Amino acid sequence: MALRALYDVPAPAKLNLFLHVVGRRADGYHLLQSPFVLIDWADTLHFERREDGRLVRHDLGDALPADDLCLRAARALQAASGTPLGADVSIAKRVPAGAGMGGGSSDAASTLLALNRLWGLNWPRQRLAQIGLALGADVPFFLGGYNAFVEGIGERLTPIAVPPTAFAVLKPAASLPTADIFRHPALRRDTEPLILTGSLDDAGISVLPAEWDAGEGGGYFGRNDLQIPAEDRCPEVAQAARWLESRFGNSRMTGSGSAVFATVGARVGTVEPPRATFPAEELPPGWVGRMCCSLQAHPLVGWAG
Repeated sequence: MALRALYDVPAPAKLNLFLHVVGRRADGYHLLQSPFVLIDWADTLHFERREDGRLVRHDLGDALPADDLCLRAARALQAASGTPLGADVSIAKRVPAGAGMGGGSSDAASTLLALNRLWGLNWPRQRLAQIGLALGADVPFFLGGYNAFVEGIGERLTPIAVPPTAFAVLKPAASLPTADIFRHPALRRDTEPLILTGSLDDAGISVLPAEWDAGEGGGYFGRNDLQIPAEDRCPEVAQAARWLESRFGNSRMTGSGSAVFATVGARVGTVEPPRATFPAEELPPGWVGRMCCSLQAHPLVGWAG
């Protein structure tokens, strides 16, 4: 029997443990290297099949842009597959926008995975990833199913094993447009490329090299090359970094910002964060914070081959 609906579909956010800009292509796209890690801060989506071919989005919280990545992903899959089916897509948005946490890209990836099932297409993951990359550089990662060392413009993924980790994640009120950060004159574009070396775990997934693990104060190796330009454009990024540094001894911006994170406590065994959110009275107006745990795999890892 054909599926009629898929409810409570998660779309988790990600953090960049470091983000190095290692070059630039002739077409202007920047070449990156970054370990992406999934976390348990997530949006929730619901899908109901339509027979009339229409794609309709319903916002279950604050209104989203009229033509968001979810709808664009649904249209792209509909056009590429030639299906006559449509869908009602309802979104409970929890991951903050303009944070560098990949919320919109994750929504798009979960949409592709869900509609692939709902419409009975049964496309393999790699075929979905081709659509995903055209939507945004982070979408292939969320389709990949695992934490990954991401290279190029987001299309080269090497699955990595990341020890269970607790993170304090803080999003200032301000948001940052990614394009503006990549145009900044202070952006470094010549960081020396790294070679991912290290052992494989029992599942054949790369283990992060020891020197990439905990650095001073519990933070991670490397840096985020986008952080200096982001702090110049948005002083709240630097303010948030200092806030976390004073409490946890480390901090780093994720993606192109404006969210900042810190590692919390030991990275051994199962990590249980002390609380889900920061006390509101500790944060400036409009800021949002959350204690998060890393995920070992995407919740929808089995939804495509």
